[in-house]
Amino acid sequence: MSSQLVKGARPALKEIKAVLSSNRDDARKRVLQLYKLWYRQAPYVVLDYDVPLTTERCRARIRDEFEKNRHVNDIRAIDLLVVKGQMELVETAEIWKQRGHIMDYFEQQKPVQDKDFLSKFLKTK
Repeated sequence: MSSQLVKGARPALKEIKAVLSSNRDDARKRVLQLYKLWYRQAPYVVLDYDVPLTTERCRARIRDEFEKNRHVNDIRAIDLLVVKGQMELVETAEIWKQRGHIMDYFEQQKPVQDKDFLSKFLKTK
């Protein structure tokens, strides 16, 4: 019985369409539009939140965030990321965040600590 339900659901899963974008070009336009909005917002983020950063560094970090998701190919996933990016932009532009939230994006990543005994032992020699 349960296998029949799964078989019946599979055709429906294949027919699920993208939320916002109808094709890859439309999704690409939405991503570029969001990137431009973030890029234009960077000077105001630096001024409004009084962060000790330059506008160039803020824009470089924005580019890094977009590059991090460059490999995503599923249109629905792209739409989801765009919606999340738009929400973040609104929260940032309306100054609903605090300075600490903004600085979390710019914190240097901590080096990975060796967890096993042998790695720690060999590192000391």
